[in-house]
Amino acid sequence: MTTIPGRQRQMTLVGFMQAGNVTVYSGSWRYPSAELSFLDLGYYTRIARTLERGKFDLVFFDDRLAMPGVYGGSVAEAVRYGARPIKLDLAAVLGGIIGATSRIGVGATYSTTYYDPFHVARTFATLDHLSGGRAAWNVVTSVNDSEAQNFGLETHLGHDERYDRAQEFLEAVVALWDSWDDDALVMNRDSGVFADPGKVREVNHEGKWFRVRGPLTVPRTPQGRPAILQAGSSGRGREFAAEWADLIFTADPGLAVAQQHYRDQKDRIAAAGRNPDDVKLLPMAYAVVGETQAIAEEKERLFLDSYVHPVASLTLLSEVLNYDFARHGLDDPVTEAMIDSSSGIRGLAEGVRRHLGRDELTVRDLAAHRATLLQGPRFVGTADRVADQMQEWFDGQACDGFVLAATHLPGAFEEFVRMVVPILQQRGVFRADYEGTTLRQHLGLSRPAARN
Repeated sequence: MTTIPGRQRQMTLVGFMQAGNVTVYSGSWRYPSAELSFLDLGYYTRIARTLERGKFDLVFFDDRLAMPGVYGGSVAEAVRYGARPIKLDLAAVLGGIIGATSRIGVGATYSTTYYDPFHVARTFATLDHLSGGRAAWNVVTSVNDSEAQNFGLETHLGHDERYDRAQEFLEAVVALWDSWDDDALVMNRDSGVFADPGKVREVNHEGKWFRVRGPLTVPRTPQGRPAILQAGSSGRGREFAAEWADLIFTADPGLAVAQQHYRDQKDRIAAAGRNPDDVKLLPMAYAVVGETQAIAEEKERLFLDSYVHPVASLTLLSEVLNYDFARHGLDDPVTEAMIDSSSGIRGLAEGVRRHLGRDELTVRDLAAHRATLLQGPRFVGTADRVADQMQEWFDGQACDGFVLAATHLPGAFEEFVRMVVPILQQRGVFRADYEGTTLRQHLGLSRPAARN
């Protein structure tokens, strides 16, 4: 593909991270060149600086509030095979990254199901101030029983209840962020006036789920409000994202499906009274880059065939779908009864069937293809070929950029920044340098006014 002269639209690139021993890919810790210093802050700051050299908009951390414990009703297999048993506290990790970088956005997942609005509002307002306006909050509604049991509950909330709570949660958080006017701080040493009390308001939110007096104990932030990320694929999730999100993560494995999702979500954003161009849709993607096509394909084969134990894959799959796959053998067929037990299993099975080109599936097929990065597009080849594939999605109105998940760390990001980013820059589809200092400026978003 060639550069389009004078083009204005630019890709958004987000680096997807876990504060633990693996990437999204559960076998990543076994890759020979993977670093295993995930308990050292320097591991995260080095990766963030690599992404900043590549002019990424954001480094973002996923999170869950429990070890995977649905499979067999135990955490044993998660611990045994390294299936995400480690999750560090993200506020501390982001604080370290903020001190080691100057421009890249920093984002973290915080749950609306198990946290409270005041805590989340204060955490992200603090991060936004300390970073000079680079903070982002990924809004999630926690979905499995393992997390519920760490917070005194037996089971997680139902789908609609989670979104009802999340809706009220966002209303309270935004009210807290807006409880200070931009010019409330006076700090006049001569008069002794620190701040104008007429420009700092109580929130007095009272709803079904929360009562919050306010105001927030942190003044309004450099971005006005930290950026909001959300990943909802259901109808309710898409409506929620249309109302609140600045960035929407998707998991569409094919171009045609992604194009349909893109049109649907942009229509929902417009219907919510917002400008669709102000919200970025970003599929999760993997880039496997090689000096030749053969080298890239051999790397892909290693990722797919060599490093993921099927039980590790089923342990994570059980957690995501809240369904215990330990009740089945690896060679058991995927039945309609199994599919009917979880909408997530149905969606996964349909994707695997399309990928394999056959209807009959086994549990091993689900495990293998969950482990082999089927969740989003996989771009494999030389740097030029990877750039071609990314640009096909971007120019084809399937996305506004990508959330890149590494097959192994730090090598996957280092290779992408060194080999692919310069080609995207030469083609004019990605920035040559940061033009602003805040994450909203990177994204081309205006600073929101406070709601009085």
